[in-house]
Amino acid sequence: MVQSNHTNMKEFFFLEILFVVFLAVYVGTVLGNALIVVTITCGSHLHTPMYFLLWNKSVLDIVFSSVTIPKFLVDLLSERKAISYNGCMAHIFFFHFAGGTDIFFLSVMAYDRYLAISKHLHYVTLMGREMWLALVVASSVCGGLHSIVQIILMLPLPYCGPKVFYCAFYCDVPQVVKLASTDTFALECLRISNNGLVILMYFLLLVGSYTRVLVVLRSHSVEGQNEALSTCTSHILVVTLHFMPCVYIYCWPFTMLPMDTAVSINNTVLTPMLNPMIYSLRNQEMKSAIKRMQRRLGPFESNKMG
Repeated sequence: MVQSNHTNMKEFFFLEILFVVFLAVYVGTVLGNALIVVTITCGSHLHTPMYFLLWNKSVLDIVFSSVTIPKFLVDLLSERKAISYNGCMAHIFFFHFAGGTDIFFLSVMAYDRYLAISKHLHYVTLMGREMWLALVVASSVCGGLHSIVQIILMLPLPYCGPKVFYCAFYCDVPQVVKLASTDTFALECLRISNNGLVILMYFLLLVGSYTRVLVVLRSHSVEGQNEALSTCTSHILVVTLHFMPCVYIYCWPFTMLPMDTAVSINNTVLTPMLNPMIYSLRNQEMKSAIKRMQRRLGPFESNKMG
């Protein structure tokens, strides 16, 4: 009994440390992306297509991380790590809505950079305000359709016992399908075609698009090359961080592998936190805008204290 209590204390202490770490990551994710949103909103010179799209990307990152991390934080300190059937279906819907919209949105950002570098003389005409809004709405619609397909595939599955799922991290299609009381081979094939192949195709298209952009950059001036290259490498890094875990998770049949949890954490927790760091630290205009906003807020805070 003493040994059991001692072990439980160690486990609880470990869970408390994990709670603090993931809470700090979540707060950093929200604050970092919120900083980008506020900076672009307040900086009138940043009201351009690229920064408008970056503004939307930061909002998506906040939503995406908020779908999974709060529930995970609650489960860390709870003895009963469970979620109802309806709650699990809602979780899957919003998870795939935010994640799917994010994937389509990354392709929109790649298209924007392609036009800015390859068609720079016609860029202002091609990427007018109406086009910005149309691309954002189209990404959201595609993300919504993607998440609806996931729910349509999941609802007919029979589950034995009470409709309560015990999950270690978050509800997603691979984990929930394993609990179904039927043969899921056909569903696995549909899942791989709907998720895995689409993600892989988009990833290859984005790599090809940015490769094309980098080839076009060779004809630009050295100063233009450096500025565009810094922006493109930021985008490429974010695309790689976002797509590689998705390819790992959704391009394989429903077999649980030892790295699944680590990859899932990287995809849902770390990537949204790294995005604002990558975009702000590698973008000179963003860094300058943040410094100007800090200087404007400095006197305001001083007057408030006085």
